[in-house]
Amino acid sequence: MFGAGCFWGIEVAFRRIEGVIDAQVGYSGGHVDNPTYELVRTGTTGHAEVVQVEFDPGRITFDALLEHFWAMHDPTQVNRQGPDVGTQYRSAIFATTPEQLAQAHRSKAALEVSGKFRRPIATQIERAGTFHRAEEYHQRYLEKRGLGSCGISNAH
Repeated sequence: MFGAGCFWGIEVAFRRIEGVIDAQVGYSGGHVDNPTYELVRTGTTGHAEVVQVEFDPGRITFDALLEHFWAMHDPTQVNRQGPDVGTQYRSAIFATTPEQLAQAHRSKAALEVSGKFRRPIATQIERAGTFHRAEEYHQRYLEKRGLGSCGISNAH
């Protein structure tokens, strides 16, 4: 699971990657059972908006997914991406296996020393907890509206 700001845009970005089978938007990393968008958007549940990515490891590696993740947002921003501000928009990786957790930490460390960013990488990396699938109207939100990305919008 990956958090990189508004989940609508990163869902589209992950769906476009060869080897990704499915991507669903939802919430993870919080302390409230069965969170809803209305609760998560308050920033009080501890959840991040995330995309759960199902991929074919024979066609794409987790390391390659990490490279895409780093490129699709600014991982130095703390609790925000663009106009979306709050802990629910934090940059986060929720790894589902110990191997993914180790890969994510190695990938972040390599990015930190790469010199690509002047500020430190703020992305949180932790073992995945429960994925709470977002309401149906959030699934493929941009696709349903014929949009390719979020753009700059305060609507979400």
